[in-house]
Amino acid sequence: MRRRELDERCTRAMRRHLEGGDERTLVDAYEFGRWALAEGTGVLDVSLALQRAARALRPSGPQNQRESSRLEGFMLDALSPYEMALSGAREANRALRSLDARHEDTVRRIARELHDEAGQVLATVHLALDQVRPHLAPGGEQRLAHAVELLHQAEDEIRRLSHELRPSILDDLGLMPALRFLAEGVGKRSGIAVTVIGSEDGRVPGPIETAIYRAAQEALHNVSRHARASRAILMVERAEDAVMFEVRDDGRGFDPAALASRRGPRGLGISGIRERIAPLGGRLEIQSAPHRGTVLTIRIPLEVPHVGSLAPGR
Repeated sequence: MRRRELDERCTRAMRRHLEGGDERTLVDAYEFGRWALAEGTGVLDVSLALQRAARALRPSGPQNQRESSRLEGFMLDALSPYEMALSGAREANRALRSLDARHEDTVRRIARELHDEAGQVLATVHLALDQVRPHLAPGGEQRLAHAVELLHQAEDEIRRLSHELRPSILDDLGLMPALRFLAEGVGKRSGIAVTVIGSEDGRVPGPIETAIYRAAQEALHNVSRHARASRAILMVERAEDAVMFEVRDDGRGFDPAALASRRGPRGLGISGIRERIAPLGGRLEIQSAPHRGTVLTIRIPLEVPHVGSLAPGR
């Protein structure tokens, strides 16, 4: 927005209030603030416009109590839309965190039930096959062995699905062991050499561990499906005020600007990462170019609301 238009609207509305000083002119102040917010004007720019308007209308000399009161009322009402927007953003942030927490609790329960219930059923099938073994007709041993092999494959697949839904290692041991487990599984399935780098000293808050693990899942999914990479590196670094997470691959790369304006599976994956880290105050940056690989960097601040939650479910 042009500064001239902002100043003109602000000065006109402020002049009316200084002259009239009633509820109608306070509504004008509020409408000015709401218009500025809708136009994408930052709160600092609006504050400066209010200051310039006040100086233009009362350039010198002491102000009486009535003028001071009217100026204060005008400024408060002009800035109130920003306060309301901030309060709404805080409430939305808290709601998103609560929703993520409930989602992870549900996923954790499903993963455990899948592992435990399916494991019990498969164990029962193994016992039943063992009971059948003495009664096999000639040549039946080979078929039974094949059935047992299929059962072992089913067990491995259920175990993999359970761990990738919500690995117990993330809750029990922390982020770095969980990322190594994830990297090993992705490497076996895709043939991509995935390396995990980072310190094992201490735990980061549970919501941050979960967010980084889910981001790693999505990022490696993108790498295996789209990047045509041979290597990928996951790096976690903890500073005093933030946790940094980086995913780097040597794939074909892409144009981030084109990605931002395109819909599709890859765009939705990146959007999912942004939506997951946003309630934690996280930021995502993407560096890439065709044929030059991709670097995805996440920074999540270590804020007070995270303190005391060392691990999900604890």
